Amino acid sequence: MNRCMRITFENKKVPEGYLRSFVQKHARKLGLEGSAQVIGSNGHVRIEVCGSPDSIDSFLDVVHKGTASFRPGDVEVEPFLKEKDYRGVFRVIE
Repeated sequence: MNRCMRITFENKKVPEGYLRSFVQKHARKLGLEGSAQVIGSNGHVRIEVCGSPDSIDSFLDVVHKGTASFRPGDVEVEPFLKEKDYRGVFRVIE
């Protein structure tokens, strides 16, 4: 059974290309579907991701850990009901 999570965090210094080079790369490697996007000019990031519970847990670990140069602040994680059909792909919305 698949699980869906909405991950949000705020950080005004999200590195250029972070969503594509880090978030999307790990989501695809774990076989997850969903989307990621920066909301507004204040740097809020929203990630909606669906997949197997084990893959979701691994993905959450990766997001919390961040990269050597960037660690997200104030990460909030909440379950949600899937409203969109992601068609098995993880997309970055710019």
